Amino acid sequence: MDLTRRLRRAGRVPTGVDRVEQAYLNRFIEDDVPAYALMRTAFGYVMLDVGGMRAFHDRVVGAKNWGHPDLLSRLPRGRDQALMQAETDVRRLAVGRCVPARLRQMLTRLLSDGFDYFNVGHSNLTERVLRSVSYAQGRTHVLIHDVIPLEHPNFQRSGTVRPFREKLQRVARLADSVIYNSDDTRRRAEAQMRSWGRVPPSIVAHLGTMMPTPDPSGLPQGLPPAQPYFVTVGTIEPRKNHAFLLDLWEQMGSDAPPLLICGSRGWNNDAVFARLDALPPDSPVTELPGLSDAALAALIQQSAGMLFPSFAEGYGLPPTEALMLGSRVLCNDLAVLHEVLDTYATFAPVSDTENWLKTMNSWKNSPSEAVSGAGFEGPEWSDHFKTVLRLT
Repeated sequence: MDLTRRLRRAGRVPTGVDRVEQAYLNRFIEDDVPAYALMRTAFGYVMLDVGGMRAFHDRVVGAKNWGHPDLLSRLPRGRDQALMQAETDVRRLAVGRCVPARLRQMLTRLLSDGFDYFNVGHSNLTERVLRSVSYAQGRTHVLIHDVIPLEHPNFQRSGTVRPFREKLQRVARLADSVIYNSDDTRRRAEAQMRSWGRVPPSIVAHLGTMMPTPDPSGLPQGLPPAQPYFVTVGTIEPRKNHAFLLDLWEQMGSDAPPLLICGSRGWNNDAVFARLDALPPDSPVTELPGLSDAALAALIQQSAGMLFPSFAEGYGLPPTEALMLGSRVLCNDLAVLHEVLDTYATFAPVSDTENWLKTMNSWKNSPSEAVSGAGFEGPEWSDHFKTVLRLT
């Protein structure tokens, strides 16, 4: 499997895509099938065997510390300490290393009996990698999380739409199969691919969840609030529609309950950042970046409900996890959320602000246990892999 994304994001709070890549890493190091990992570093590629993958896993989850960065890791400028340490360690753990031009030879040497290459992080999907896998008699399986950059380019960082389109075009031309996290994502992605030509064989496998044990001990002082409160989870970027929630809280005025915005600041969202920076000290709105998974789970579990007004999603892990924690979920009326959450969430289009206000007012005045997502059974990773590993 390709672990380039997990390597590059060493030391950061994991996103939804990171969680998926972590789930695949967990499965592959536990399985009895020989496993290897490919990673792209600043100076070329490294390969880890299953022992190296376990050691990498232990460092990623914090069971072991990263080592000190070597000279090679310090040569490129502008990189953070965690990435320099991680690249140093994977080179020490590697069973194979090569410059980019020698990738196909390294794959052929280490994986001479044929193999399946899984890329589930949207990273390292280059012409060189995909053609080298094919040259070495490997089969490529790519998990596509969404095609939001193509459908909503206005939500993206500058300069990211074209590279994403080219990446998806390479997948359409060269992948042996595509894994989709939802029927909605497959429908949208294959519509794009048909306009370019080839549509690879595909399967749909809903994502599993890795639920942490809720632990409020990691919360900042004064949290959770004593009165009913709401949470929203996700990077503060335009697609997540935090502006909508800030508008609602302004409408509610002095009657507004606490709103906890859990997520780091993203991109293209200066107006929202300015509004957050201008909040007075006694505002009911609190920004909470960098919470641990266990602390965040505790906040969600004890909340009056999770709010998810996102404009577009490929799957929707935060509301899925919230329902599994027994929380109520109020979300935008998106087809993919209906597919994944079924009837357990409350749906309201973000154009219907009165419905959102009415629902939140009702929830803040009633215990969440009375109408929680009881009975919701989120998808298991074991079910996901039963579907995906049939490809091999």
